[in-house]
Amino acid sequence: MSIDGQHDVEGLKRAGAAVAEARDAMAAHVAAGITTRELDAIGREVLRRHGARSAPQLAYDFPGTTCISVNDQLAHGIPSNRKLKDGDLVNIDVSAELDGYWADSGASYPVGKVAPKLRNLLFTTRQALNEAMSEVRAGAPIRNIGRAVERRAKRAGFRVIRDLCGHGVGRNIHEPPNVPNTFDRGNQDVLHEGLVITIEPFLTTGATSIYEADDGWTLCTPDGSVGAQFEHTMIVTRGEPIVVTR
Repeated sequence: MSIDGQHDVEGLKRAGAAVAEARDAMAAHVAAGITTRELDAIGREVLRRHGARSAPQLAYDFPGTTCISVNDQLAHGIPSNRKLKDGDLVNIDVSAELDGYWADSGASYPVGKVAPKLRNLLFTTRQALNEAMSEVRAGAPIRNIGRAVERRAKRAGFRVIRDLCGHGVGRNIHEPPNVPNTFDRGNQDVLHEGLVITIEPFLTTGATSIYEADDGWTLCTPDGSVGAQFEHTMIVTRGEPIVVTR
């Protein structure tokens, strides 16, 4: 969507605040032994208190309130009785609708003590998001976002999933334009003031593609390599973007 005034900014901020609170409440309970279904219940209760509705349930009839993906699962993991264990990386992706506005955010977290390479993966993926967000301003090419993500990943020795990207958001969970995490010189799309987008780099220890698991939802790396993702929803301005899911 493109905002049409301050009322839209405030609406997006309310939706973003609900999403961010749910994400952070779930993250606070990440520990060995907790199930992904128990984490999902925490997020569900936070969204309920805000009067928000789960975006994946609303838009796609997803069998969970949030998406929780572990290790080689990159996205759309279904909450289940799977228990987290020391050394895992878990991704929590929360998106919701509130009063007609939609916001989306995700982050990956270590469970207990994880391998140094995976800690570096988390750090690099978060840095990739931050550096990509620094490219967001009215008039800038969208391709600069992917260039920033790819550059940061390459410097650290990690790979970028090419099949997954950020997107427009605001009046629905997925809207135009796509916001790729890789550089495409031929992409002529330009960011404009008021546009609402997500940026969400997916970095891995090896894979550049994903496949859909037999459950029809979960997206996994084909070689078992571990991935991480960080995501924010933001409004494009002439200066720094307004990040509504901080």
